[in-house]
Amino acid sequence: MSKEMTIWIVIGVYIFMMLIIGITSSKSSKGGGMADFTVGKRNAGAWISALSYGTAYFSAVMFIGYSGSSGWSFGLWSGLVGVGNAIIGSLLAWLILANRTREVTRRLKIKSMPQFFQMRYESQGMKIFSCIIIFIFMLPYSASVYKGLTSVCSVLLNVDETICMIIIALASAVVLVLGGYMATLKADFVQGIVMMFGVAALIVVVIISPTVGGLSQGVSRMTEYMSDNEMLPLSQSGAIALVSTILMTSFGTWGLPQMIHKYYGIKDKKEVTRGIVISTFFGLLVAGGGYFIGSFSHLFFGNEMPQGGKDFIIPNMLNMAGIPDLLIAIVLVLLISASVSTLSSITLTSCSTLSMDLIKDKFIPGLSDSKSAKLTRILCLVFVVCSYVVANSDTPILELMSYSWGIISGSFLAPYAVALYWKGINKFGAWCGMIGGFLTSFVPVAISGFKTPDGPLYACLAMIVSLLLCFVMSILAKKLNLKGSEYNEFFYTGTAEEYRRIHNIVKN
Repeated sequence: MSKEMTIWIVIGVYIFMMLIIGITSSKSSKGGGMADFTVGKRNAGAWISALSYGTAYFSAVMFIGYSGSSGWSFGLWSGLVGVGNAIIGSLLAWLILANRTREVTRRLKIKSMPQFFQMRYESQGMKIFSCIIIFIFMLPYSASVYKGLTSVCSVLLNVDETICMIIIALASAVVLVLGGYMATLKADFVQGIVMMFGVAALIVVVIISPTVGGLSQGVSRMTEYMSDNEMLPLSQSGAIALVSTILMTSFGTWGLPQMIHKYYGIKDKKEVTRGIVISTFFGLLVAGGGYFIGSFSHLFFGNEMPQGGKDFIIPNMLNMAGIPDLLIAIVLVLLISASVSTLSSITLTSCSTLSMDLIKDKFIPGLSDSKSAKLTRILCLVFVVCSYVVANSDTPILELMSYSWGIISGSFLAPYAVALYWKGINKFGAWCGMIGGFLTSFVPVAISGFKTPDGPLYACLAMIVSLLLCFVMSILAKKLNLKGSEYNEFFYTGTAEEYRRIHNIVKN
């Protein structure tokens, strides 16, 4: 059997499994409203929640874009990015954010980040602003997922990029449109298992390949290469770039709506505790393994960048490593799985917020819950098409993702995370933090024509600026008794039923 035939059979099996998951989830959620579509029954267990978080975190963007680019720029140092993702982006994120987010969103029946901001800061304007930011600036991230997968398919399978994009779009659309939140969780669980076994096998095969020659020899040769090419130690600019990449890809997840959304549906605190362990293990294996593989890129190419640029480093490495056809097929499914999971999470988050928190809230207030869910499904299809259009730009994967993460996390991380722990943050301070973070990341990127390679640095600066503004301006507003400095105890003690009664809201 030919290599291409083997790969297509494995891909066919994967697509069939996703179709089954979508159909079964569709039957179980038939007739459900937005709550079923966006947060399910809020009874997800540790394994399904943690793997869903991990598969939304690590897509083809990480495997292809970041691991290749970081490995090329930093050599063995790039492994620190994977460790940072596991420790900061998974372990600390779950320890600090998961249970408090689960508790407040369950108590107040919050289904989206814009609703979180509205309930905490009593601001309709903040809800609308966050809706717009999410929908617009999730598109570059979604597009980067497409680009990551098309580069590997074009090398390993000789498939036209358009066909590859159609495959990933159809797979994610089937899961989302048919089943919504619970379908994505179930699909992510299956895909997470595939990713763990696939990455473990991939690490072994790359290390024992003739080009690397085993772990000790590979590390020794890379250390020698780094010494000869001023990568050991890193230059000051190289160290800044490395730290920026670690912090953006790790802390950046703390402010991404599609990541935070995974906490909403966790069953209880016990499942959160178990999820911490599972999520951290998944991060160490998948992210650590992915960046570790990329750190050997110079052994395959020397100083000569492969044709197509950094986005084609990992695909060509896999093609040159002498990987068996079946494992190539599994790796390709691994990348499709990771990409579909991430794309589904991005799409669901973006479209549900637009449907619930903007269209229904401002333009069609009488829209029923079930019709709102149907509208969200339609918007999901529109979002997938828009992502395809953006993906056809010539902007590299790394830049697309860093622009998206920087702008969104720069805007949201501080107003969200601080509110979970500090009752003193107020609407005035949150607005200052949100706008300040947005401008810090967006302005320099926009001035560059969305071509600057310093996206990770601006993303980190945006998160820091936003955090400082939230604290300083909240305290200042309180002292000066400015408008928007009011205290909101209800957010920490009230319930959704009390909120509806106070505001005369009829549940539809």
